[in-house]
Amino acid sequence: MPRLKDFYQTEVSKAMMEKFGYKSTMEVPKLVKVVVNMGVGEAKEDPKALDAALKELGAITGQKPVITRAKKSVAAFKIRQGMAIGCKVTLRGDRMYDFLDRLLSIGLPRIRDFQGISPKGFDGRGNFTLGIKEQIIFPEVSLDEVSSIRGMDISVVTTAQTDEEAFELLKLLGMPFKSA
Repeated sequence: MPRLKDFYQTEVSKAMMEKFGYKSTMEVPKLVKVVVNMGVGEAKEDPKALDAALKELGAITGQKPVITRAKKSVAAFKIRQGMAIGCKVTLRGDRMYDFLDRLLSIGLPRIRDFQGISPKGFDGRGNFTLGIKEQIIFPEVSLDEVSSIRGMDISVVTTAQTDEEAFELLKLLGMPFKSA
């Protein structure tokens, strides 16, 4: 099976050039990075929850996560500025393509009652974000070692100028969007 990166460089760029009428291959939108973010709300009471999230996110992405801290104090959530409230990983290059390949071929099919991804996650500038409710869809996470089910946000950043271009790019890469 060809790797996602090799498939992108050949088949996807050809199809995008035909559909949008690009004159050069340099005009074809590309994937820039994938950011995987895991919010850990219970970290304010239980610091071990953050450690578990760091370990799981590291296993899923193959890269060491960075702790995210609160930018502002929010009294309603009992959060002070600077408190550790989650973790994130920014993937680029081969790790990005490997993660997307595992997400599309292994992770998403393991979601219960999966009907496809909603195409409403575009931001208007060609970037796409999707939320996953359970980290256990990835085979790297052992079900026995999971203390609690946590969700994560996956943001795919592209060089596309419009949502239509980004939608077509992700669809050609194999993202299983719901049909309207």
